[in-house]
Amino acid sequence: MQHRIRIALFAVPLLAFLSGGIVFAQTGADARARNLPLVEVYKNPYCGCCGGWVAHMEKAGFTVKVHEVEDLAPLRKRLGIPDEHASCHSAKVGAYALEGHVPADDVKRLLTEKPQAIGLVVPGMPAGSPGMEIPSGAAEPYASLLLKRDAPTEVYVRHENQESADKRQKSKAK
Repeated sequence: MQHRIRIALFAVPLLAFLSGGIVFAQTGADARARNLPLVEVYKNPYCGCCGGWVAHMEKAGFTVKVHEVEDLAPLRKRLGIPDEHASCHSAKVGAYALEGHVPADDVKRLLTEKPQAIGLVVPGMPAGSPGMEIPSGAAEPYASLLLKRDAPTEVYVRHENQESADKRQKSKAK
């Protein structure tokens, strides 16, 4: 009987310590997610690819709140996104606007570098971008563009499929 009590006296604190470690690990992951600002997405309720982009952002650690709206044009205007950069969904993250299928890594870079800009845009709906996934050989190259307030838009990050990258490397080698 005393042997069982000794085991229990040893096991209970050990289990408490181990479970505390598990809780700490989960809390650490939650804390990292809290360091990323909320992404508020505005999308048409009938668009499926927008849900794919939301899932991509959540997988990258962002907390996402979705607002379903019928017409994005007034929101884009309010955010400062010109019509020529329009896509199927718009978002706000921190002080920045996002338009279209911007990769989460590009958003994280934006939040780290904090450039003077309105935000990032991926005009249209490029095949192979987050939420528009297709086999890599069929993906089209696209760019995340940095939308500035009083300056021309510039390429922030180029995204190429492997086939396009190989062609570019071959042309440089010539």
